[in-house]
Amino acid sequence: MLPDDLNAAIDADRSRDAGALFTDIVARYFEQTSRGDGPVSPSAGHVGRRATFDDAMPRDGQPLADVVARIEREFLGGANRLSHPMYMGHQVAAPLPAAVWTEAVIAALNNSVAVMEMSPTGTAVEERVIRWMCDLAGFGERSGGALTSGGLEATHTALLAARAAIAPDAWKRGLTGPPPVIICGEHAHYAIARAAGELGLGTDHVRLVPSTHFKMDVAALNATFDAIKAEGRRVMAVVATAGHTATGSFDDLEAIGALCGERAIWLHVDGAHGASALFSATHAHRLRGIGRARTVTWDPHKMMLLPLAAGALIARDERDLTAAFSQQAPYLFHGAEGTRSADQGTRSFMCSRRVDALKVWVALQRYGASGIGALYDHLCALATALHRMIAERPDFAALHAPESNILCFRWLPAGVHDEPTLDWLNLRLRERYNASGRGWITSTVLEGRRVLRVTMMNPRTQESHVAELLDGLAAEGAGLLAEPA
Repeated sequence: MLPDDLNAAIDADRSRDAGALFTDIVARYFEQTSRGDGPVSPSAGHVGRRATFDDAMPRDGQPLADVVARIEREFLGGANRLSHPMYMGHQVAAPLPAAVWTEAVIAALNNSVAVMEMSPTGTAVEERVIRWMCDLAGFGERSGGALTSGGLEATHTALLAARAAIAPDAWKRGLTGPPPVIICGEHAHYAIARAAGELGLGTDHVRLVPSTHFKMDVAALNATFDAIKAEGRRVMAVVATAGHTATGSFDDLEAIGALCGERAIWLHVDGAHGASALFSATHAHRLRGIGRARTVTWDPHKMMLLPLAAGALIARDERDLTAAFSQQAPYLFHGAEGTRSADQGTRSFMCSRRVDALKVWVALQRYGASGIGALYDHLCALATALHRMIAERPDFAALHAPESNILCFRWLPAGVHDEPTLDWLNLRLRERYNASGRGWITSTVLEGRRVLRVTMMNPRTQESHVAELLDGLAAEGAGLLAEPA
């Protein structure tokens, strides 16, 4: 028997009043950040934040109101506020509010969508969402897929399917002979090398193709094919990228797909960031040729602006995903052998899996495909506006023209010309600017140079905020130059 006071606490926490404690602090967070109030990120460092939560495990429970008050005061108070219009950092969204509220429904039901009988409505919703995504990609009736935790899991699953196609016995017997080769661009996501290591291929068997304008060089890809063939090796898959992490640029999927088709090589498209351009009449052309892919990674939690986590993998032929997992589990999966299983777990890694497809469904129901497309266009237009503003200033220089919502640029203070000093100054400027609370940006290295990088992920951000970003960086830069040597 549970103690009476514990039973009473659980019953009380199911009430509308208890839920309102949580929704109220989220609503206040939305209100404050929508106005741009307060810092984007507090100045307290990691040590200070750790000290805030450095207390003993509670022996006894506390009033829920006190717990929620601490969440608002200490947890939200010390967090990065992605919904602030001056947040222009990593590829993590300021999530759409309707999808945020949906999280409570998903958690309350707690259905596991890997097995249909455990989540009948969740399975139906996921199947419909995947169907919509396949249709946008131009895949036919035999296509399908599954929601994933993100792009890394989706890409790993796709390469597992590619391995099953080239080495059908590998699941049972392992790989024999020289490992097959995975080909990707030099700026591709680290998920590809990680998958090669996890699949037992070895990262030495990932061939990097040089880039032109930060996208895969198609002529160099063709030469790589010839070189691998001359070595007597096999290509397991080519991974092209639609929306590179560093620059947001798109590989030429049409040309790459044609080469892969001529040589009967599996093409996987990492569209984690850029596949959502399919919603945009303005930007969908960047994905021309995506229908040639065997598999596509797509993260709704990026440019569809959904809360983490909501990734997806779609396949031109869903049977490729089923072949990737050559296992039987009759205590869970009950589909007849040789027929399509209604259980999503037969096509994906995870068994205990939330119904994250409901967030995608709600976002599309609430805002429509045209609304998602308009959001994509708006975020890309902000990067274009930043590029234009930089061209009008002598103290900054862009590294590329934006093809999406990402732009890399450099601070070039007057009188400083040597590259090592510029690298150090750009690194310090990013640190100083973020610590100031004015805004939040990221940094990377392009062509051996340290650069500043922004990703527009918040629909509340406007061109005025973009101008404020450059002015804020310039002001922090002046302070940096004034520091004693």
